[in-house]
Amino acid sequence: MAGRFTEDSKKLLEYVGGRENIAAVSHCVTRMRFVLNDPSKADTGAIESLASAKGTFTQAGQFQVIIGNEVSTFYNDFVAVAGIEGVSKDAVKKAAKQNQNMLQRIMSSLAEIFAPLIPAIIVGGLILGFRNIIGEIALFDGGTKTLTQVSVFWAGMNSFLWLIGEAVFHFLPVCIVWSITKKMGTTQALGIVLGITLVSPQLLNAYSVASTAAAEIPKWNFGFMQVDMIGYQAQVLPAVLAGFTLVYLERFFRKICPSVISMIVVPFCSLILSVIVAHGILGPIGWKAGAVISDLVNAGLTSSFKGVFAAVFGFFYAPLVITGLHHMSNAIDLQLIADFGGTTLWPMIALSNIAQGSAVLAMICLQKRNAKAKEVSVPACISCYLGVTEPAMFGVNLKYGFPFICGMAGSAVAAALSVMSGVKANAIGVGGIPGILSIQPQYMGIFAIAMAVVIVIPFGLTFIIGKRRGIGTEGKSDGEREERTGDVAVEQLTAYVSGRVIPMEEVPDQVFASKALGDGVAIEPEDEVLRAPANGTVAVVMDGSLHACGLVLDNGMEVLLHIGLDTVDMNGEGFEALVKPGDRVNAGDQLIRFSRERIRKAGHPDMVIMVVTNPGNTASIEWKSGFLASAGTDAVAVLK
Repeated sequence: MAGRFTEDSKKLLEYVGGRENIAAVSHCVTRMRFVLNDPSKADTGAIESLASAKGTFTQAGQFQVIIGNEVSTFYNDFVAVAGIEGVSKDAVKKAAKQNQNMLQRIMSSLAEIFAPLIPAIIVGGLILGFRNIIGEIALFDGGTKTLTQVSVFWAGMNSFLWLIGEAVFHFLPVCIVWSITKKMGTTQALGIVLGITLVSPQLLNAYSVASTAAAEIPKWNFGFMQVDMIGYQAQVLPAVLAGFTLVYLERFFRKICPSVISMIVVPFCSLILSVIVAHGILGPIGWKAGAVISDLVNAGLTSSFKGVFAAVFGFFYAPLVITGLHHMSNAIDLQLIADFGGTTLWPMIALSNIAQGSAVLAMICLQKRNAKAKEVSVPACISCYLGVTEPAMFGVNLKYGFPFICGMAGSAVAAALSVMSGVKANAIGVGGIPGILSIQPQYMGIFAIAMAVVIVIPFGLTFIIGKRRGIGTEGKSDGEREERTGDVAVEQLTAYVSGRVIPMEEVPDQVFASKALGDGVAIEPEDEVLRAPANGTVAVVMDGSLHACGLVLDNGMEVLLHIGLDTVDMNGEGFEALVKPGDRVNAGDQLIRFSRERIRKAGHPDMVIMVVTNPGNTASIEWKSGFLASAGTDAVAVLK
């Protein structure tokens, strides 16, 4: 029995290069996730023309097709049509590594290590922020006492909350080593034990090392050598190095050890050697390396050109999120906190997150009548203001481009202000508006001003540029379309280019001729301007190639206008877009200017095709062909 999306699934299978081109497939909440053996075989233009597909993009080696809320139903129909077995999202990620370079693989691994720790880090950051307010800000007795000094209850609460704060940050190495063993598929219990050996109370606390004379640091004395008994509380790099040492030692011993004694030999040898290497070699190296990195970053943030350093970092942090490189900042932040008692880096990250959210907020205002757009932008904005930027960037800002840049600009200004003012955070907290709770009390006021900067500047720039680009009309037309689809009639579709009209069946392309995309007509052009066949709104202009344009008419009908065959290969040469998505157009308005000569020289037919991909409220369409039509005047279809 055919499913609801069986036909679209058949087309999608063809457009991604067939079954043999699929290495793995899965889905998430809104997207089909493919790992393709040859990503270049995927026809993104054809895929995005599917009624059920809302867009495509490639990320981390995965080719993703946006379906929407019905993706699970689509997925079931697709795997049934393709005759392949879907896999888990983790398996897809693993398969996707074949399309990643070495740097991308390293960054992906780091992201997967730190991702499980983020909830705990967020909780710890909020707790430390709350403790800042009740224990550090003097709000009572004329500004001379804190809440903990005047209240027994809050003094007790402050002490109690430190139980959690200490567990999160002082014992962070335990979580890191556990996460590494979990990701790498080795024994997690051994990872926990190794992590505990890095923060054991038997060791000199890492925070006390700086104030302890070298001669007073306790040591293990083995006769022929001595090893400092130093803990690695809140240290990231030593924990990472120790964790991977354990992983590869366990794999080595499991490989060479007979199975009958592996239960004893493998954990014993792996753990003992890991602890020795961690404390004797890698721990001190990681400590020094982390100190060097934090010193360099701190030098940039405290130098005479710190304002420029901060502006550059603030501007480019958002693009780092796209690449995955931003995960390295967690390690640097934690190292700065351990070495200098606070970080000036993390406040800039929080401000960058707010900036991207403010750009989305402007898009919400511009598209206030666009219900479909708000389904994405409203939750994306909320998430961004709470510190999770990916929905905002991938769902809204990168889609339009200019909101992303506007957010970067506002972030640069605020970052410079923050660093020039010496703003520091006690911990990594929530990277959005609640992040002010992690700021050291004396800097909360100036940080609030910086927050205002990353709200006002990105919002203002995005709103102004969006208005000039007609984004406001996009929301209006979409909002009105909901009302218009029931009572606005479109009686005819006029010729969209001057020339001889031919039936769809005569188009020398199987996809169009078979009407797989929908019914329509083609015109052998005599002029070089694509025009609107009726009143409506521009839904899409093919990025880069500019060879096709999609319209949503006032009756809800959706049409695709395609200039030439296989002209996507021309990469936009000979094409000039005269409109952009969201523009309001009337019948006969110019959409795209094209060169017939360049199309023919490139070896492509220059006929222009119109396909109805969604009939809207139209009951039937009478197509006309076999005559010479004048653009904007003669009807090529009568709608009933």
